[in-house]
Amino acid sequence: MTSIQYLEKQIKQLTPTERQEFREWFLEWDANEWDRQIEQDAQAGKLDAFAAEALAEYNAGISRK
Repeated sequence: MTSIQYLEKQIKQLTPTERQEFREWFLEWDANEWDRQIEQDAQAGKLDAFAAEALAEYNAGISRK
């Protein structure tokens, strides 16, 4: 049994209240992970090209809201 299969089995055994608690915890954890990844990418310069493009469009008056 893989880790994912094990987790699926365990989650299916949770009560509705426990599933809701798990869902809330997971969504918060996942959002924090996403934020950390964006921060790492920004610090590594991986987003610089996107920022430069957005600023160029803004300065040219062709950006959209």
